[in-house]
Amino acid sequence: MSNERTRAWRRFEDWVNKSKGMGTEEKWKPEKKWKMVYLRSEKLSRAKQLGFEYPRKNILKCAEDDITSENE
Repeated sequence: MSNERTRAWRRFEDWVNKSKGMGTEEKWKPEKKWKMVYLRSEKLSRAKQLGFEYPRKNILKCAEDDITSENE
């Protein structure tokens, strides 16, 4: 049995596989823009994945929390 792969076959395969590329098989992509993440729970989980603290606290608030915890 001889399977000759012609130019038409190669063009068809290229047409079928054109949308398949690196990373296209992913089913879910996280939001890249922080303001597009709407729910607080989603923001908390996304912040955990990215490795930063949410909600953000300024330095004065952190220092104030440390002082109150030491006094107790």
